[in-house]
Amino acid sequence: MSKRHSAKYKIDRRMGENIWGRPKSPVNQRSYGPGQHGQRRKQKVSDFGLQLRAKQKLKGYYGNLTEKQFSRTYTEAARRKGNTSENLIGLLESRLDAVVYRSKFVPTVFAARQFVNHGHVLVNGNRVNIASYRVKAGDIVSVRERSKNMALVLEALQSGERDTPDYIEVDAKGMTAKFIRAPEFSEVPYPVKMEPNLVIEFYAS
Repeated sequence: MSKRHSAKYKIDRRMGENIWGRPKSPVNQRSYGPGQHGQRRKQKVSDFGLQLRAKQKLKGYYGNLTEKQFSRTYTEAARRKGNTSENLIGLLESRLDAVVYRSKFVPTVFAARQFVNHGHVLVNGNRVNIASYRVKAGDIVSVRERSKNMALVLEALQSGERDTPDYIEVDAKGMTAKFIRAPEFSEVPYPVKMEPNLVIEFYAS
């Protein structure tokens, strides 16, 4: 299990974007970067800098992923047939914590990681506590019976902050979700512009 070593919203200020689209984001009040040099004039960014930024933003969006986990996901995406950018997004969205987050069982990607790790989630009726577990098309992800009355879950399901994407079929009453298929990049509801093509260039260079 990886551990978050920095404040979860610091990446918002570093990128200058509200990458999760949340009202709590500090970017809503302070659009400049963190630290004592955060307000200095921005310099022109190199191609490598743009690629690195795109990688850090996409990796950061999925919460506590380490560099090793993320690069391993890229390697798997590159190994598969088809477009590597699309494969990368499909693999990231197939993670169990991502499916739990998209299904609105929890309010944030960070809560999704913790929710899975603490054993509150079932996949096809079996408890799975590995956030990086890869959900397959047709799998049923559900909240354990004893966890259905948690305030975190009830508040998230009732929240109108975000919608459930088409590649996940959710039964809010039963607190179950069916993973229809791995999505294409254009289907994923990112609140900000993601550039997986630059991420591929970063690793390929």
